[in-house]
Amino acid sequence: MSLSTIPRLDEAERQRALDALHVVGTLPEPAYEDIVQVAAAVCGAPMALVTLLDRETQWFKASTGVDGHHSARNVAVCDHAIRQPDELFEVGDLSKDSRFADNPLLEGINARFYAGMPLVTGTGAALGSVCVLDTTPRELNDTQREALRALARLTINLVESRSREREQQVATILEQAVTVEDAPAPTSGGDYSVVILELQQLDEVARRVGERTLDRQLTQLDQALEQCLQLERGDSINRVTGSGEFIAVLGTDDPADTLGRIQLAAEPITTALGTRLLLGAASTSTGESNNVLFLRADQALSQAKDAAR
Repeated sequence: MSLSTIPRLDEAERQRALDALHVVGTLPEPAYEDIVQVAAAVCGAPMALVTLLDRETQWFKASTGVDGHHSARNVAVCDHAIRQPDELFEVGDLSKDSRFADNPLLEGINARFYAGMPLVTGTGAALGSVCVLDTTPRELNDTQREALRALARLTINLVESRSREREQQVATILEQAVTVEDAPAPTSGGDYSVVILELQQLDEVARRVGERTLDRQLTQLDQALEQCLQLERGDSINRVTGSGEFIAVLGTDDPADTLGRIQLAAEPITTALGTRLLLGAASTSTGESNNVLFLRADQALSQAKDAAR
């Protein structure tokens, strides 16, 4: 399906699609750093970014030539770029464009030129862009424009590939949600709940405390959360590899008490790290499939992120 035939999503649908990928706030990855380095080199630009537009924030998955790791969305040129998801958005002189002439973000980095290609999923969700900026007015040539389009395709393929890897691990966690000997597996039918717990802004926490300290704290958090479970009823919890995300399966369709204990147990660690642990839960008493229940929990987590703005 070509981009021109993909239906446009409204903002709520776009945000849900971004949430479902669980990419915002993740730790830096060399593959994305390579993309911005290539974008800057090919386009002869001193600045390049992979951006994602998340609610009120423009978050940088990777960047070169730009200090900081996020900005307010209301001053993001990329927010204009995603409104035309099938087109490269290019502004030859930002200072002469009424939309950007008094933009404090652009003034802060002395940006006069912008070109960005939106990152568009197969379902039509424009998540952000691969973009380049320069300190002098200019324009790209056709070869550079096509390179930027190709890098955007490469980037969205990478995002979606990472998401599929996560989905496979989550499926394994749910399938293996079996507990102590003689205790029934909660996912075999009947009453159970799936809970997704996600530590927010993991990348910022890692920069603040260091990845080794973060990893130790995540291990402690995993242990603290496990202490909140009732193993005799089939509860289990597992951390998704390399992330601040935990998947719990509880052998009850009324998890309120356990969720309360989880929030209390997490508070000392999240306070020490200077972040929050958000959660989404879904329950069933009719033995819904793992996938259906997980998707409902993921939607609940997205709603928790809306409420936390």
